[in-house]
Amino acid sequence: MTLNGWIQILVYCGIVILLVKPLGGYMHRVFNGDRTLLSPLFGPLERGLYRLCGTSEREEQHWTTYAVALLLFNLVGFLVLYFLQRLQGSLPYNPAGMTAVEPGLAFNTAASFMTNTNWQNYGGESTMSYLVQMAGLTVQNFVSAATGIAIAIALIRGLARASGKSIGNFWVDMTRSTLYLLLPFCIVLTLVYVWLGIPQTLGAYVDATTLEGAQQTIAVGPVASQVAIKMLGTNGGGFFNANAAHPFENPDAISNLIQMVSIFAIGAALTNVFGRMIGNQRQGWAILSAMGVMFIAGVAICYWAEAAGNPLVHALGIDGGNMEGKETRFGIALSALFAVITTAASCGAVNAMHGSFTALGGMIPIINMQLGEVIVGGVGAGLYGILMYIVVAVFVAGLMVGRTPEYLGKKIEAKEVKMAMLAILCLPLAMLIFTAIAVVLPTGVASMGNAGPHGFSEVLYAYTSAAANNGSAFGGLSGNTPWYNITIGIGMLMGRFLVIIPALAIAGSLVAKKTVPASAGTFPTDGPLFVGLLVGVILIVGGLTFFPALAVGPIIEHLAMAHGQTF
Repeated sequence: MTLNGWIQILVYCGIVILLVKPLGGYMHRVFNGDRTLLSPLFGPLERGLYRLCGTSEREEQHWTTYAVALLLFNLVGFLVLYFLQRLQGSLPYNPAGMTAVEPGLAFNTAASFMTNTNWQNYGGESTMSYLVQMAGLTVQNFVSAATGIAIAIALIRGLARASGKSIGNFWVDMTRSTLYLLLPFCIVLTLVYVWLGIPQTLGAYVDATTLEGAQQTIAVGPVASQVAIKMLGTNGGGFFNANAAHPFENPDAISNLIQMVSIFAIGAALTNVFGRMIGNQRQGWAILSAMGVMFIAGVAICYWAEAAGNPLVHALGIDGGNMEGKETRFGIALSALFAVITTAASCGAVNAMHGSFTALGGMIPIINMQLGEVIVGGVGAGLYGILMYIVVAVFVAGLMVGRTPEYLGKKIEAKEVKMAMLAILCLPLAMLIFTAIAVVLPTGVASMGNAGPHGFSEVLYAYTSAAANNGSAFGGLSGNTPWYNITIGIGMLMGRFLVIIPALAIAGSLVAKKTVPASAGTFPTDGPLFVGLLVGVILIVGGLTFFPALAVGPIIEHLAMAHGQTF
């Protein structure tokens, strides 16, 4: 590790923290329906969309109605994306002549982008036409991110409102997320990326002659616009197979910094929105502090492991850190930082090959995802995910002091705890059961690119990434098979909707409860003690939940490499 590397890490953290209050304040005004600078531009369009949907900003929904609207909207999005892929060969804006995507891969991809996972069992530049990239994948990048934000806002309302039956309107929340937040910021980011050299064109792929005289086809396309939303919306799906390691997606250190900040910007700012909506910003800072503690710990371990390098390489007399699978324009520090950010934030974009990290360096991304990606997390998903753990944390605190658990004046009872544990336990259900079957099933084992612990880690990483709605991968696994396309697709659906529905149920339960004034016996949830309790609950509950498989492959691999063995 170097001082320069830590300075870069601290500069990144400082920028994110500086964005929390202004961006949080703007988002708070948007979801409150207050006038903003963009209201004159998007206000008429917003009201027109409500009329088209047969609703209005004054119409609110019970949590069950909110959930049904969300599920139906996502189902339509899934079907549209699926059929766009299946009919791709007959549709326009296909200059490379891409043929129809086969059914299993089309199902996997539709489930992936609809759930904000963006797992890709294909190379984007060699599989998807411009039309599918824009009208299918990019559209889902927007609406899946907006869906996550909407759920977070609905859950906040459940905590913030003194008593009632409604938690907002899904169509309003999603529309405002898209029009006032994602779309304008992505337009600005797209222009910045084009200025930095990222392609944005509908022209055909470019043929070039190499220095050796060979012919090479250089893939281009509407890249900058997709990169903007894939990072800001924590989607992660790359236009190119190499994702953010490709120079046309991430050309230099400036674009890399902008993309890393984009990944955390909305998720971090939502903690401030939470504080503003409940009338106590200290509560939001407490949640962000808990996220920050786990994030810095992950960065420190990953950076240390990658900077220390591979002991097998050192045994050959070659000193230095582990540069395998990393771009020289980013180096070890920014590669490790990016890996922790993208797996902490449910993004999945990569600027280095995670499968080439050292054993312990690759363990951190797995742990980030297995904890539910609540360390900032995906846009919206990180906040409602950590609120599930907060329900458990205040329940534990109530048991310790012999009082009825409360959070923000709302009593936490059996229903809320059961729903929170359902949301937490659905992740290991999807991750571990599918992993266990895949590593003994011949068709699952056949796709493993490595034997031994690292091969196990490839499979565990794949199902962990799917259920956590992340989308990154240990690249040695060949996932484009019927088994992996179907099971990973099911894992993504489970990880998304078996968390969302309990979260909405908790919102509906809490919004109906009256707020109890704080008393001398109320456990404070805005100080260091609560931050420590929350971090402990996340690590303990997450660790016990995943104990049978938590980082087993990386730990065994690390011990084996330390004793001069490889796989």
